[in-house]
Amino acid sequence: MGKERMHINLTVIGHVDSGKSTTTGHLVYKCGGVDPRTIEKYEKAAAQMGKASFKYAWILDKLKAERERGITIDISLLKFNTLKYTITIIDAPGHRDFIKNMITGTSQADVALLVVSAAKGEFEAGISRNGQTREHALLAYTLGVKQLIICVNKMDATDPPYSQTRFDEVVKNVTIFIRKIGFDPSSVPFVPISGWSGENLIAPSQKMAWFKGWKVKSKQNIASGKSLLEVLDAISPPVHTASKPLRLPLQDVYKIGGVGTVPVGKVVTGVLKPGMVLTFSPAKLTGEVKSIEMHHQGLQTALPGHNVGFNIRSVSSKSLRRGDVAGNAQQDPPSEVNSFVAQVIILNHPGKIQAGYSPVLDCHTAHVSCRFSELLEKLDRRSGKKLEDRPQLLRSGDAATVKLVPIRPMCVESFFQYPPLGRFACRDMKQTVAVGVIKSVAKADQNPKKAQKV
Repeated sequence: MGKERMHINLTVIGHVDSGKSTTTGHLVYKCGGVDPRTIEKYEKAAAQMGKASFKYAWILDKLKAERERGITIDISLLKFNTLKYTITIIDAPGHRDFIKNMITGTSQADVALLVVSAAKGEFEAGISRNGQTREHALLAYTLGVKQLIICVNKMDATDPPYSQTRFDEVVKNVTIFIRKIGFDPSSVPFVPISGWSGENLIAPSQKMAWFKGWKVKSKQNIASGKSLLEVLDAISPPVHTASKPLRLPLQDVYKIGGVGTVPVGKVVTGVLKPGMVLTFSPAKLTGEVKSIEMHHQGLQTALPGHNVGFNIRSVSSKSLRRGDVAGNAQQDPPSEVNSFVAQVIILNHPGKIQAGYSPVLDCHTAHVSCRFSELLEKLDRRSGKKLEDRPQLLRSGDAATVKLVPIRPMCVESFFQYPPLGRFACRDMKQTVAVGVIKSVAKADQNPKKAQKV
């Protein structure tokens, strides 16, 4: 073992029922993340409910409500090891109603694994105008997940089973739309698998002897292989910025008996250590870190990319919420913003967008309505050149610089200083209407209150 493995956060995205939880569950089981007894228990319980094929998915779908509907609702975290990395899986939900949870999960990830079903009719549903395959891939790109892996799942359910023609058809279609989004198809591996029978997850499959393997070009090297596990080992390690001031967007806040308040989230920049005094924004509170844990083990230093829970002294769990950002009180602490200027691209909006439009903005783990207070300039999407000043309205396909005002307190940063806190998506009518990056922020004056004793 010697050297500690590097951490990678992997989010699993894709249309509902494309087999995300089953694939990931089976992979974790094969890599020793779950003991066989648990699988047996799940198998019995699943069979009793008449859903025998869901046994692997249950590793991830631990919530009862999800079991009964067979849908992943909240984000579950699990870890397993490959030869090179320790991978934390963020299994993101794929149902339309749960896109908000999926965004929180994806904003925490380094790499996205997009699961596409090759089964007849399912692939077409996922990739249609209102399917989530497109929307998830687009959100992953906007939220800064630049590495994409595509699993063509349910190869056992094609007609005939394990059909090469079907695989090629899926690859062709998916390549077209990921190129449109901005991914470079030569750096995206496509892997045919069956998450349920385990074909090509860990070792090359005999049933798909026609598959010559995947190949990806990255800046460092050219990697190739056959199985999904090999793809995971070929991930380029993310470059994290530990030298910048700390930023940690909260994903959840728990109150744990005998311990106290425990916020959970991913360190995006900087370093978190016990004894540090943190400022939470926009909650305007400060408190001291007592201890830090990752996967139930104590940590002395949390670095960028680590998903951690930390115990905070003298701050009540009720005064913090998902979307707050923690930072070091002594070094450029985060602060609430009154307004910010952003460059946005309108993706699909049926009508016209004018000043005053207020969609929900998803930025890091925050979901806050923001008002388009001024449309400053309209730009050429490709070159970024200015087309007109102060446009009256924007339509689908337009790019523009706009001033946004959050409707309730919110903490964001400029994309140039803290990239993960400077990217956002706008949602309205249950779909992603626009995506953007923040160019500058107008910070509110800030005097954090000392937290009252709880």
